[in-house]
Parts: sequence; structure tokens; C-alpha cells
Amino acid sequence: MMNITARQLRAFVALADEHHFTRAAARCHQTQPAFSALIKSLEDALGVRLFERSTRRVELTAEGRLLNRSATRLLRDMEAVVQDVRDHVAIRKGRVSVAALPSLAAGWLPDIYARFHAEHPGVELTLHDALLEPCLALVRSGAADIAVAAQGVDMSGLDAETLYEDAFYLVCRDDHPLARKRAVRLRDIEGCAMIQLGKGSSVRQSLIRNSAFRKLGTFLEVDHLATVTGLVVAGLGVSLVPAMTLFQFKHARLRVIPLVRQDAVKRSLYLIRRSDRGLSSAAQAFYDVLLRERAALGT
Repeated sequence: MMNITARQLRAFVALADEHHFTRAAARCHQTQPAFSALIKSLEDALGVRLFERSTRRVELTAEGRLLNRSATRLLRDMEAVVQDVRDHVAIRKGRVSVAALPSLAAGWLPDIYARFHAEHPGVELTLHDALLEPCLALVRSGAADIAVAAQGVDMSGLDAETLYEDAFYLVCRDDHPLARKRAVRLRDIEGCAMIQLGKGSSVRQSLIRNSAFRKLGTFLEVDHLATVTGLVVAGLGVSLVPAMTLFQFKHARLRVIPLVRQDAVKRSLYLIRRSDRGLSSAAQAFYDVLLRERAALGT
């Protein structure tokens, strides 16, 4: 197999442009003997004479003119590839795809996306808002670089970095018997009409894992926090939701009440990525931003 190097091609193009060995050698930052040897090695590798040499001028042969067109294009393409890689490393280009639980996609991530986009406008950003298992599936398939979610039943092939412990609150209407309490116990909620999110949600799974919460019944089960809000505002029941979803419940008729410490339960959130694959420069930069931003979650 013929072995032609980029160094040989750059020397060839320089000589084709300059028509003079001394000037071409200087352009390539080489001594003239070393430069001449490089041109000769290229001609030997191709088995053809590329230049007609005279005392005054160097001209391309017919074969040299043919090579010059291809070599110029090839070097230009190589430089574009190198620059593209450098742009990715410098985070001037790239792609970041994140899968996030709907509450995080709507509440926590938008400001982070806005700041990252302002700093790295050339990076393509994608955001998938999905329930827990679809989030993990997107990371496993490679469609998402990172998931911001809880842990699923099966975490094989995934690495999880702790993000935040999200405390639960009771949400009720302002005329509910519990609305005036500063904190509630689980026994206070027993017997209340509960508005629950679906079993596939991280919110519901966090509650199910705590045996004390299994005593709470379900009056209505829905898939979206906006629906929970509407049902509670209508006076149809109460709901238990994590702190990072409370922006959904800013309504004049609603009250948000913490659980007493001994009855507290939390939803554990994580930054999740594939364990068998590194992140691109852009995705790693975004991951690092998320790690830095988690410090502000508890404030």
C-alpha cells in the first residue's frame, strides 16, 4: 500500500505554488536539502516525475498538474477536519442531548440551557422531557448523552451521580382542613382524597418505596403535574409532590405544606450517563455545568 504523508503533499503544493525550491522550502520551514529530499520521496512513492526543473524555474509535469488539483483539495479537507475537531474541543461546535423528568425540564433546566447557549452558541442543544424509564432508555440507546432523573429498577450499564434529594410537600386547596397547618403528619393525610401521579413517574415511585405512604389511597391518578394542579384547585383532593415541582402549584387557591421531619420522604435525583462511553467535549462541559449548578438546589 502506498504511504503518502500530509507533509509530502504540503511540500508538493508549496513547490507547485512557488515554482522555486528555496522559496518553497522556506515556506515549509525546512532546509533546501531536506525539502528536496521530501519532494524526491514523493516522486519515488508515486513512481512518476512531478516537476520539470531548470536553473530558473520549476514547472509541474502533466502528472504533477493532476496531483496538484487532488492534493490541494485533500489538504483543504484535512485542515477542515482538524479545525472541526478543535472547534469541538473548544466547545465552539458539538451537540448536547439531555433527557429529563418533566418537572426538571420545565423548572430547573431552562435557565441552565439559556446560559450554556449564550456561552456556546455553536453547540446544538436537544432536550427530551420524559418519564423515568423513557429517560433511561434514551441514554441507553445513545439518543441522549445525559439523563436528569431518578434511578430506575434496572440501572445496568449506567452511571449515576447524585444530584439532589428532593423533599415532598403536601399541596391542598386553601379551604381544606389541613390548609392552616404549618406541617403535616402522614396520619393527618390518611383518609384524604389523594391525587396521584401515574406509577411510571419518579414521583409515584419515590412514594411507593416508602412503606408508610402505601397506606394512602388514590382517588384520581393522572400523568401530568398541570392536571394535578387543576384537580387540587377544583377541590377534588390533595397531593404529595417534590419541591422541584412546586413551581407548577403557584396558584392563589393553593397551599404548600411541608411534612414533619419524622415523616419526611425524598425523591433522589441523579445525573445519569452510560458507563461504557465517554461524553463528547460539549456534553462533558454541560455535565460539568450541571454538577456546579446542583450546589444551588439546596439554597
